[in-house]
Amino acid sequence: MARKKFIYNNDTCRFEPFYVRGRLFWKRVSVFVGLALMIAAGTYYATITKLDTLSELRLAQRNEDLKFKWSVLTKRVKSAQKKLAGYIEKDDHNYRVILDRQPLEPTIREAGVGGSERYNVRALEAFPYILKGYETLKKIKYQTDVEIQSYQELEKLLDYKLMSWAARPAIQPINNTQLDRLHLTFGLRLHPIFKIVREHKGLDFAAPRNTPVYSSGDGVITHAYYSESFGKVVFIDHGFDFESRYAHLNDFAVTVGDSVKRGQIIGYVGNTGHSVSDHLHYEILFKGDHVNPINFFQRNLSNAEYQKLIDTHSENITSLD
Repeated sequence: MARKKFIYNNDTCRFEPFYVRGRLFWKRVSVFVGLALMIAAGTYYATITKLDTLSELRLAQRNEDLKFKWSVLTKRVKSAQKKLAGYIEKDDHNYRVILDRQPLEPTIREAGVGGSERYNVRALEAFPYILKGYETLKKIKYQTDVEIQSYQELEKLLDYKLMSWAARPAIQPINNTQLDRLHLTFGLRLHPIFKIVREHKGLDFAAPRNTPVYSSGDGVITHAYYSESFGKVVFIDHGFDFESRYAHLNDFAVTVGDSVKRGQIIGYVGNTGHSVSDHLHYEILFKGDHVNPINFFQRNLSNAEYQKLIDTHSENITSLD
């Protein structure tokens, strides 16, 4: 309850309640309203000049979030650059060296950088760090596209190389432990039956009858027949300009048209045709020309085993066919 104000009345000699009326009342109301307006105006001015609005506070928080995300994005971009550099290093100095290809020219990897603009880059000039990030990402994208194409090319080349390596005659046609002797008689020699000098276009492997004979590489059987000179003979087309021939067999293990793998049995050692004892006559042709098969044995032998094979060949250069 509001306290009443009393004033002494000389006429009645008593304290009587005092009420504000008339001009005094309106004067006080005017003063109160004026002070209230001044306080309100001051508070409003301080608010708009010294304190942030709610939208500004939200914008500031949003700005901090974007700065954090930009920092994370920058780290991821640097990580992507590092990984891409690793792929480029392996491409140029590992894979291409193994596959006999030259490294890509640096101009190829940089050719697309700085080309036509898809976006309005001028709008980013006011934000140099964003523009720099944009240019970096554009460079990474182009180099990644180049690297993908390069790896696709290397994959196709590797498939081709694997096929050629598998097809190439690269092992002995007879197990080395089953060889009695290897006759290094490639070239001119005295024929053991006709006693005339003839060219011997392969090597002779002396081995017990019915010793397994193996395909020296992947290929397709093109001939499996009896020849007066070669006896039972098998021809294998290995593709990639290679062909191998296996003569004087006792029996076949394949027929014409069969696909064979390296190490697969194709026949058995015999003494058919113009032959003086059980053995395998083995030939290799490259682009239609005979080559010395001895140069294709070391792929499945250690250096010591290869040297032993050479050292234990027949000192008598007489061929067996």
